[in-house]
Amino acid sequence: MYKKLVTCLESVRKKIDFKPEVALILGSGLGDFADGIKIEQTIDYTEIEGFPVSTVKGHKGRFVFGYVEDTPVVIMQGRVHYYEGYKMSDVVLPTRLMGMLGAKKILLTNAAGGCNPSYKAGDFMMITDHITTGVPSPLIGPNIDELGTRFPDMSEVYSKRLQDVIRKCAAECGVEIQEGVYVQFTGPNYETPAEIRLAQSWGGDAVGMSTACEAMAARHMGMEICGISCITNMAAGISKVELNHKEVQETADRVAKSFKELVTKVVVNM
Repeated sequence: MYKKLVTCLESVRKKIDFKPEVALILGSGLGDFADGIKIEQTIDYTEIEGFPVSTVKGHKGRFVFGYVEDTPVVIMQGRVHYYEGYKMSDVVLPTRLMGMLGAKKILLTNAAGGCNPSYKAGDFMMITDHITTGVPSPLIGPNIDELGTRFPDMSEVYSKRLQDVIRKCAAECGVEIQEGVYVQFTGPNYETPAEIRLAQSWGGDAVGMSTACEAMAARHMGMEICGISCITNMAAGISKVELNHKEVQETADRVAKSFKELVTKVVVNM
């Protein structure tokens, strides 16, 4: 896996000499965020030797290198999900690659289902912690010593410093933000009502199919991490309607402007 990472790194370095400070993974509703920054260069995933390619509709599948105001960033415009059939080590390969390119901080975003009854569709939730019991750890297998220790500490995956930054930026943007625990399941099916009750009993506030595994890989590398979920629907058993991807996309699109404003301010202040 490390050789594969190095191959990807060399492939990118042949195309661009750019050192990002911040990495950003765009979830639903933020797909076109990268189009509004000062772009230096874009690289399609298909141009990178050995790189996994996203198969999800609406995910462009490319890295965008550029500046959010004066902050040099690398943006993942379309992520790879475990449910697409990739090994977990491939799912987190892009996260690791962005760290190897120089990014020391990472902002993870996603669309999530709300399992906290006080939430509503369209809310934003700052991730304060996560639960990955429903998916295999990306650190299973031989440890990549070049990236991090065999038994990394996970007591503060989501930086308390960056949580303060998000709170401050949300207040300045006039955006109300929830705070809670994100639970990652495999997908691609939505969770059953019983699984949502299980997530609630664990202390989960939102559920989704990404992000936590990426955070774990980033933490292993020593990156500083923060995350924001867009609550695009209420989860099964809480919602009175059948869940579908169209509803998720419609909610994400509805709040996209506020989400972009918040993300911009957070990236600049990280």
